[in-house]
Amino acid sequence: MSEISFILGIIPLVMASGAGMFGQRSLGITVFGGMLAALLVGTFFIPAFYAIVQSTREAIKAKLSP
Repeated sequence: MSEISFILGIIPLVMASGAGMFGQRSLGITVFGGMLAALLVGTFFIPAFYAIVQSTREAIKAKLSP
């Protein structure tokens, strides 16, 4: 939840205009993209990877037990 609020807080930097616009925009886009990637990896990739590893571990354990 804190990632979403952080991403929403960065939107003014992404939409910047006026003096220093190019510096603010480039920083905002970089931080926005990084936090969005971290949010997606943390929400989808890590639980899916855990499920795959756990099912593989259980399959190996079932094969090895008599």
